[in-house]
Amino acid sequence: MKLVRYGKAGKEKPGLIDAAGQLRDLSGVVADIGPEQLSPKGLAKLAKLKTDKLPLVKGKPRMGVPFSGATKFVAIGLNYSDHAAETGMPVPKEPIVFHKTLSCMQGPDDEVMLPKNSVKTDWEVELGIVIGTKAQYVSKKDALSHVAGYVLVNDVSEREYQLERGGTWDKGKGADTFGPTGPWLVTSDEVGNPQKLDMWLDVNGEKRQRGNTKTMIFDCATLVSYVSQFMTLNPGDIITTGTPPGVGSGMKPTPQFLKPGDVVTLGIQGLGQQTQKVIKYKKA
Repeated sequence: MKLVRYGKAGKEKPGLIDAAGQLRDLSGVVADIGPEQLSPKGLAKLAKLKTDKLPLVKGKPRMGVPFSGATKFVAIGLNYSDHAAETGMPVPKEPIVFHKTLSCMQGPDDEVMLPKNSVKTDWEVELGIVIGTKAQYVSKKDALSHVAGYVLVNDVSEREYQLERGGTWDKGKGADTFGPTGPWLVTSDEVGNPQKLDMWLDVNGEKRQRGNTKTMIFDCATLVSYVSQFMTLNPGDIITTGTPPGVGSGMKPTPQFLKPGDVVTLGIQGLGQQTQKVIKYKKA
């Protein structure tokens, strides 16, 4: 299934994308796409629906984050060997774990706003893992049974804040609008093997990132198991799993970063596409 939340920010309704690619309203069946619906029991209930009987949604409404209820937005750094090489950093021996803020999460096509004093805001196409069943000290063998599905994420990053301002990476990762997520949450059964998905990102129509999840250093099962050794993963939590080469900070001979007016387009095989216009900082 492809599950969505659509409508104005903060007032999204639950929905799904049917086999013909049409948006169907789920608000008559469930109140939201949240932890209850992401559980095995909740997903099984939705899977039994006759989608052609659900109301069609007219037009092209805004898509929001396709699930709610996250308590953590965990991220993994340098998880593609070729990306590590372009940054000049060694391949990690264990996953590099940091956090993006929950407040940075937004719809897949919402505008990306540069932080007030940003000079090095960058792009990162990533595969996100969405938890459906509580995961605490789980084995690699059982890890993927705790996953409800997968999403497309742009792990927007301010490199000066991340790498040149001391301390942890988190300060460069959690600004408002730095976590476009969606358009769909695609359930695990439909994705199949998450380690063979093509991924891409363009800026202003120019090729930037091309990769495949098969080149992850630590695969999805390893990451869910690893993170669960240090923190409990709850239904609705998300792990974004690293990016392939082609980020702006790795461009030669001169790094390139986002500026107002740029348009970023990205996608992952089977998980849909995002498009974001970059805007300058404006006070909320």
